[in-house]
Amino acid sequence: MRKVLPLALAGLFAVSACQVADGHDTTAESHRLNAMGAFPLHAYLPDSASAEGKTVGRAQWILAKKCMVRLGFAGFAALDTTSVESTYPVRPGTLDLAGTLGDDSPYGVDDPDLAAENGYHNRRTEDSAQGQEWPADQFVALTGEFDSGDSRSTHGHRIPEGGCLGQATRTIYGAPPEVAKVGGVKLSGYYSLAMELWSQSHEEARKDPAWKKAERAWSDCMRKKGFRYADPDKAAVDFAWYKTRTPSDKEKKTATADARCKLDTGYIPVAHSLDVRAQKSAIAGNKQRLDDLRAAEKQAIRNARTIVLKEP
Repeated sequence: MRKVLPLALAGLFAVSACQVADGHDTTAESHRLNAMGAFPLHAYLPDSASAEGKTVGRAQWILAKKCMVRLGFAGFAALDTTSVESTYPVRPGTLDLAGTLGDDSPYGVDDPDLAAENGYHNRRTEDSAQGQEWPADQFVALTGEFDSGDSRSTHGHRIPEGGCLGQATRTIYGAPPEVAKVGGVKLSGYYSLAMELWSQSHEEARKDPAWKKAERAWSDCMRKKGFRYADPDKAAVDFAWYKTRTPSDKEKKTATADARCKLDTGYIPVAHSLDVRAQKSAIAGNKQRLDDLRAAEKQAIRNARTIVLKEP
């Protein structure tokens, strides 16, 4: 998916631009709809920041710790799993081009005040898993992600498929589902079905004439402000924003106009209604598979709780 930004406008015009005749606050409504939790398929995706999500993360590291010790990394016996439960391994020297680029909302920036301050660099990191560098040999053993030249064994032991963390995940969740494709990218995770349906339903929703009309209205609004983008996605992923870890003045101005035009044209409510309709249709057509996914998640949480309770 993708995952709000701007500058306070003073005066009567700013107030009237955010409200319709009946006094309904379209800014608040757009912000409410522009959240992952406002979509039907969200119920089938994990929340790593929830208590259950943290329990699963802790259990994965508890099992991975034991696996790493078995592979010959004796120092892992002293690993405090609470210090890494919300992290994921990163290979040393890996360049994080995006940094905080992007955000956690489906339709991107929707707050002109935040946009004026952060541009499109609005990704919240405090509530999500953080990358943590490990020495190359430990990274490979933890993840099973091999570069050319990497050995499939360490200290005389074969590295399990997916590394120690992959093995831990299979212990908690069971055998992984079939590989799915989302936007041309292969996904083999336990939530690939929900993500695949989200992607497919979104593409279907974007074909609706009402969506096209909303995009044109947003684009026309942006053009009047001096910015030429066919749709909000193209504005948000302009390569110019990837060149710096902090937003440039141009990025801030673009993002501010983007958020303001979404509010002034009603882009988000239109897009959300079409996405929700498409998702409901996708859920109806895949109900049993999604119910099985939800049942598997509940079992995985029970498994994780047992693992955490048994930790020495």
